[in-house]
Amino acid sequence: MMRSFSRALIVFCTLLCCVGCDQVSKVAARDLLVPGALHSYLGDLLRLQLVDNPGSFLSLGAGLPAPARFWLFVGAVGLLLLALVLAALFARRLNARQALALAIVGGGGISNLMDRIVHDGRVTDFLNLGWGALRTGIFNVADMLILVGAALLMLVYRERGVPPRACG
Repeated sequence: MMRSFSRALIVFCTLLCCVGCDQVSKVAARDLLVPGALHSYLGDLLRLQLVDNPGSFLSLGAGLPAPARFWLFVGAVGLLLLALVLAALFARRLNARQALALAIVGGGGISNLMDRIVHDGRVTDFLNLGWGALRTGIFNVADMLILVGAALLMLVYRERGVPPRACG
């Protein structure tokens, strides 16, 4: 088990780095890219295209009424992120890598939540990867952090021989 000060230091530094990197990338995207204009790099493997996403991952929920989006993406997600950060800080059964993984997920989520609060319920997305017709949706650094943290958490559980449980 990690000592509480060490864990808090790891969690807060991770949160700060994740939020900081994502927010800096979004400021740069908003300053340097024109909304909707497409910029292709690396033989079209990487595309930069600035969009404001009112939904979640891959624009899920974008068509919901504004009040429903607020309560879902700000209210419910905010509570979930609070629980996640508290677990990373205080759950005694977590080891250092598990706490780190939760902090990475939390950092990405907090940064997207900050976007929603500051930008009228919308998240700044600007990255797209792919080859030919096989492409990702448009995403941001926070989305990548959430996926990296989730993958790390799954790897940690797999190494311990504990399969992740389904909710329910």
